[in-house]
Amino acid sequence: EATAGRLSEQMEIENIARNVIEQAGFSEGMTYSFESPKVFDKLLVPEGSKAREAIVISNPLGEDYSIMRTIELNGILTSLSTNYNRRNEDAFLFEIGKVYIPKSLPLAELPDELPKLTIGMYGKDVDFYTIKGAVQEVFEVLGFGDKVVYTPESDIPFMHPGRLANIAVGDKKLGYVGQVHPSVAKNYSIGTPAYVAV
Repeated sequence: EATAGRLSEQMEIENIARNVIEQAGFSEGMTYSFESPKVFDKLLVPEGSKAREAIVISNPLGEDYSIMRTIELNGILTSLSTNYNRRNEDAFLFEIGKVYIPKSLPLAELPDELPKLTIGMYGKDVDFYTIKGAVQEVFEVLGFGDKVVYTPESDIPFMHPGRLANIAVGDKKLGYVGQVHPSVAKNYSIGTPAYVAV
């Protein structure tokens, strides 16, 4: 009763992030927590990868909704693809959603539900620094922009190895930012460089 009407800290952070990213001109996309196992192939996730260890739904609405997502990118890339194929010159999208990471399979206990802010964009004047700037703006407003460190990364299969950075505060890795791998963009029928931050 005492907490009625009070937002949890996580909800407050989500609301701040949502406000900042909307003020920067991004639109919120709605995507599903259920996905198709084919997503892993579209994202070039290697066989045997931990990311492929997904929770299978017992009574799915069909194969396209048969697993709980372990990677947040399919939804935002699908939305970017829809925009691109509707001939929109640019798209600035974000999503606040969860991924579901099982502790073990078959499930013996509830999975880790990790909230994620995912940003995606493409456009004539969009590049790595555009999306990095949007990410940095969120951190600035949250109050720890000066503590964020970006370090080059080359080992995420669905990302362009030369245009990718990990995002960390101290020794805590928060996510990554960069260009989607051209082969993955092609798999999603996005015919222009696309950029994401997670």
